[in-house]
Amino acid sequence: MNKKLDVTMAAVFLAFVAQAQDGDGTVSISGEPKQWHNVTLTLDGPFAREIDTDPNPFTDYRFDVRFVHESGSPDYTVPGYFAADGDAANSSAAEGNQWRAHLSPDKTGVWTYEVTFQRGDNVALYYKSEARDLPFDGAKGAFEISSTDKEGRDFRSSGRLEYVGERYLRFAGSGDYFLKAGPDAPETTLAYTDFDGTEPGRKRDQRTGEAAFTQTLKTWEPHIQDWNQGDPTWGEGLGKGLIGGLNYLAGKGVNSFSFLPYNAGGDGDNVWPFIARDAKLHYDVSKLAQWGVVFEHATAQGLHLHFKLQENEMDDHRVGHERNERVVPEALDGGKTGVERRLYFREMIARFSHNLALNWNLGEENTQSTEEIIEMAQFIQGVDPYGHNIVVHTFPNQQDEVYRPLLGSSSGLTGASLQNSWEHAHRRTLQWVNESKASGFQWVVANDEQGPASLGVPPDAGYEGHSGVAQMEKRGYTADDVRKRTLWGCLMAGGAGVEYYFGYQLPQNDLITEDWRSRDRSWDYCRIALEFFGDHEIPFWRMENHNALVGNDANTNQIYCFAEPGELYLVFLPEGGVQSLDLSDANGAFGIQWFNPREGGGLTAGSVARVQAGGSVSLGMPPSDGKDDWLAVVRRVSR
Repeated sequence: MNKKLDVTMAAVFLAFVAQAQDGDGTVSISGEPKQWHNVTLTLDGPFAREIDTDPNPFTDYRFDVRFVHESGSPDYTVPGYFAADGDAANSSAAEGNQWRAHLSPDKTGVWTYEVTFQRGDNVALYYKSEARDLPFDGAKGAFEISSTDKEGRDFRSSGRLEYVGERYLRFAGSGDYFLKAGPDAPETTLAYTDFDGTEPGRKRDQRTGEAAFTQTLKTWEPHIQDWNQGDPTWGEGLGKGLIGGLNYLAGKGVNSFSFLPYNAGGDGDNVWPFIARDAKLHYDVSKLAQWGVVFEHATAQGLHLHFKLQENEMDDHRVGHERNERVVPEALDGGKTGVERRLYFREMIARFSHNLALNWNLGEENTQSTEEIIEMAQFIQGVDPYGHNIVVHTFPNQQDEVYRPLLGSSSGLTGASLQNSWEHAHRRTLQWVNESKASGFQWVVANDEQGPASLGVPPDAGYEGHSGVAQMEKRGYTADDVRKRTLWGCLMAGGAGVEYYFGYQLPQNDLITEDWRSRDRSWDYCRIALEFFGDHEIPFWRMENHNALVGNDANTNQIYCFAEPGELYLVFLPEGGVQSLDLSDANGAFGIQWFNPREGGGLTAGSVARVQAGGSVSLGMPPSDGKDDWLAVVRRVSR
């Protein structure tokens, strides 16, 4: 879409005269003044244009707002941003005098605010003792927050998702712990025709620099049917396809999706937050406002936002090149955290961190140095007022090399985003859950990409005529195998959940996906797994992997055990059959019921209903004796 409308020179002049003036410093509070909702402070400040260089409105103004609850806590310093005319999502404005900051208030009652507004070269990114305070600096006021009126999936009913030093994130309002499931594809979610300034990719040959192929943009047309009256749009009714897609995911019962906000030079080469592909210090205000509409709708629909901040092709440490040699022009600061990268992180945080459930992923298949990863993580920690989860993703065969130096509390990381073969999800998730715990600083570990890269999670049988079988060199696998080994394999290891990658040889693959219905049955399996823990009151946050109790000391895919010893044991049988459980260290009687991971629903009886602890016991046969997967729920009923 072309955001710059054709106008006459006279109209341009009149618009310039009417708008090219600074605001009067008026501060307004908008949004719903309720706990956990988006409360927006807007300042009538200095006039600016996206293209300005002296001063640059993105680097040369520091606009921060300190929000403090009347009790004294919380006390947040929230980075603000240039918002053009204040309605850029609809107007496509590129200039104006509106400046914004967002608060998602933790508490009801009175909140105060105080504005910091300074001018100086790169003052938004670095402390500058010589920075000049502007007349807008020091503006103060107060507003009152009432209780939320949201319920159900809407994250505003539960509060902010926080890292609390455990294996799982927890909602600050409800106190509930979070397990995630949803799509990791497409990585080019935001390469959407309805967003301003979004262009087809121009992937280049790394040797010649010539354009190799063009990546088209998405219309998300298959999901227009899922848009509902009253849902948000922007401009002249734009956005229905992607908004509808989020409705579809929420309706299927999943709760997360991922996207790259910047992939110039990467596989898709069609998403960037700038006014132009290479204009790294000038941000497209209307495009970002439109992204914001999508992200806030996702929050209302109970969908966690997985920000993959960059991808391997443009982190500038590719195989075959010396580290720190600037080879990729699209890389921010050549891999360092300088002006370009600091600005990128600040803009993402300022515009989107008020959303309640998200993580910052420092890079997809990241190959930067340990020092560079730490510098990124610590910068985000210092700017993000809400302390969202910070993770990094890397190649399967580089996990030991990349993750081990980052373990512990000093790196700034609070989790890991794993890429592994679908068969290795259990073992690798368990490895990083355990190694991070042993370091004294527990990570939140999720399985977010499944190999092989050409296949990933296959589509449903029958979709576009596909068999539903992902054919590897020697054998094939289906969504049923992924359910057993990846979904339940991750959960039984103490993992925080999964996101599903779609391989490039399959329909609706990682770059071109516009129809999440291609994996409709897989989303059912994810919903069934997520609902199990709530419906059957499973305190998974108190449980740990105990494979040794079912004879699986090697942590293979043969069988998994997840337990709160002495109280509750979950035994997952990927292929059914009879299994024993070591209850030598427990006492009392335990009831045995079975859960069907394929169909969900209530717990049912098998061939053995009750056992006495004190030794190894047989769980008996599950309700059917075929090769289907079953989950035994072994719960203490008396001492």
